[in-house]
Amino acid sequence: MTISIKPTASGSTIEQDGSSILSIDASGNLTVPNNMTFSGTVTGVSSYSDSDALSLFNASGSAPVYACRAWVNFNGTGTVSILASGNVSSLTDNGVGDYTINFTTAMPDTNYVMTGNYDYVYNSTQYFDQQTVPRTFATGSLRINQGHAATNYNDAERIMVSIIR
Repeated sequence: MTISIKPTASGSTIEQDGSSILSIDASGNLTVPNNMTFSGTVTGVSSYSDSDALSLFNASGSAPVYACRAWVNFNGTGTVSILASGNVSSLTDNGVGDYTINFTTAMPDTNYVMTGNYDYVYNSTQYFDQQTVPRTFATGSLRINQGHAATNYNDAERIMVSIIR
């Protein structure tokens, strides 16, 4: 079996034994036949500390890189609404300063880390506070409370949460 890459005027083709099996256009888009199957081993990035992975995340040094599994920026006042998000399907407003973030794709376990903060306006000054705390960890969701003290929760104009695992 011979596999070769042949440049063309519009990109490249990948051929097996003289027959085109893939094509790559000038923009780098890959076209694969619908009936193509693969069996074997994929090689390349072998770990989070692999130089290709570090380069992808613009990281330097030899420490491993871990990804953000979910994040959300939402309006926590009135009708709660997502402003922007990744891997978050919806929010549940459980009461004043009490929210559940529902994941589109569940976490592998409940051993993830949550970080969050919120902003609010008081006497015409905007403040950022770091009192967004996890309440209940689940694989499909995270319940949080936010406010100034453990029992003094409040709604905020913008709440920002990220999940690392």
